[in-house]
Amino acid sequence: GIHLPAWIEQVKTQSENHTALFLGRIHPVKGLSELVKAWQIARPKGWRMIIAGPDENGHQKKIQSAIHQAGLEDMFQFVGSVEGEAKANLYRCADLFILPTFTENFGVVVAEALSYGVPVITTKGAPWEGLKTYRCGWWIDIGAEPLAAAIREAVAISDEERYVMGKRGRLFVEEIFGWSNIAEKMLSVYLWILKKGSKPECIIPV
Repeated sequence: GIHLPAWIEQVKTQSENHTALFLGRIHPVKGLSELVKAWQIARPKGWRMIIAGPDENGHQKKIQSAIHQAGLEDMFQFVGSVEGEAKANLYRCADLFILPTFTENFGVVVAEALSYGVPVITTKGAPWEGLKTYRCGWWIDIGAEPLAAAIREAVAISDEERYVMGKRGRLFVEEIFGWSNIAEKMLSVYLWILKKGSKPECIIPV
């Protein structure tokens, strides 16, 4: 589960400048090398890519070198590790969240981004088919080409359309990952076990 931030019911101000965000460990498994390749292919005009998170084993230098070789220095910004309000502000300012991971057991940053109403692009290396089901993002094959295609599609739609996608994402995480709903489900399970309630829908036969 995740703690849900306060919801702000407003479309972000129309602007020529937009922000995509990656937040996580700067590690080879996160697919940042593919992100650089995809960004070079798509070259979204008026967009910047913020990379937030701790450097692991010097991998950030490799990514920065790839960015330099691709001539994308003006479009990428590294901000280091963030926590608390600084982290929340990054989500609030983002128009799009990207997790180009090769493998992920869950990817809590996806849930966090959706909780702030930010549409998400992530790969099938992460278990987030719900992005398609709830129409709040893109769940794509691993690789630079599929990622570039998703980036092109995401930046081509209007701020209003991204806002609507983000709102659907917020409803998705509220329903599935909000702590209050999880607590209610757990309570219903215990009441059922104690024969004080009916079998809850969250009990699935195997």
